[in-house]
Amino acid sequence: MNAANTSLQPAYLRGAGGTPFGRHEGCGALDLMDLAAAQAIDASGLARHEIDGVLCGYATTLPHLMLSTLVCERLALRPHYAHGLQLGGASGAAMLMAARELVRSGRCRNVLVLGGENRLTGQSRDSSIQTLAQVGDADFEVPNGASVPAYYALMASQYMHRTGVTSADLAEFAVLMRAHAAQHPGAHLRTPITVQEVLDSKPIARPLSLLDCCPISDGAMALVVSAEPADQGAVAMAGAGQAHRHQHLTAMEDVLQCGAAEAAQQAFAEAGLSAGDMDYLGIYDSFTITLVMLLEEIGFASRGGAAQRLRAGDFARTGALPLNTHGGLLSFGHCGVAGGMAHVVEAWRQMTGQAGDRQLRRPRHAFIHADGGVMSSHVSLILSHEDRP
Repeated sequence: MNAANTSLQPAYLRGAGGTPFGRHEGCGALDLMDLAAAQAIDASGLARHEIDGVLCGYATTLPHLMLSTLVCERLALRPHYAHGLQLGGASGAAMLMAARELVRSGRCRNVLVLGGENRLTGQSRDSSIQTLAQVGDADFEVPNGASVPAYYALMASQYMHRTGVTSADLAEFAVLMRAHAAQHPGAHLRTPITVQEVLDSKPIARPLSLLDCCPISDGAMALVVSAEPADQGAVAMAGAGQAHRHQHLTAMEDVLQCGAAEAAQQAFAEAGLSAGDMDYLGIYDSFTITLVMLLEEIGFASRGGAAQRLRAGDFARTGALPLNTHGGLLSFGHCGVAGGMAHVVEAWRQMTGQAGDRQLRRPRHAFIHADGGVMSSHVSLILSHEDRP
């Protein structure tokens, strides 16, 4: 840890909870967040009056000007600090980083971080596509009718051309995420798939097919960041970092340098650890290309080599670096802010021995990474289990 930060008190993940992802007919964003928050607070062992901070992610189905206050009212919370945050898919990790700073500075002792929405049942498919497409440049991208898959497909074409990554390589990750999701009762998509089925699935925006893309889901996730560890184990937020190099695809300078490595290096430096120390990965995977690019830029695989590591078994549940053992966005599902938060909830459960049938040998150090926009905003987190040798 940096010398300048040694006087700051530690921050721990004390509790986590969430709903299954998929279809929740009749449940609004507040309903889903309420369910997830109740689980997280219960897991933390705290009473509601002990929650003195609340950070809430945006919901496209509930675009309220004061969403964090609305959530507090619904949950019967009266915190000293409340804030809403919007950073696309990086929102969950960014909120956790902010909660960590609130706790470390002494401003708060117990911060509830939550996100959720009924993105599948609460809006039409066309409305969802139109809303998400607004991450594009208003003058040069949106008027041309581009969608989020189209933005990622353009980026994928360039990356694949420069690195030699193939569509079959990408398909391997869709298959792995589905295999992991099959072990989780709360996952949206659990039916096993093959590489050939991925390659043969409906083209969405070449080179990406339907099974290269995450599903739209309903769901919510919540975590409690605290000055005190959980009874289940002391999972400290040991390092964090961010990088923001562009917003729009047309402003991306280099597809090989999106900012992920920069954010990761900040987190590693603060934690006093390296990529080689990690024994669990929770990496954002809105598309198969997202996952491959992040693994390779951060340094968990060589350029063009992520699929080779996968085929060697390294990212499997029994491998050296288990990856997204809940199934990731690609199969567990994606409901906005909570989609990225699910990676952290799964890591916490694995690190505290609460993953049930999915339980691995309890990891000591977990690396989490989320991105928002089109590889635009990056947040890296490092979780360390202080009770383990």
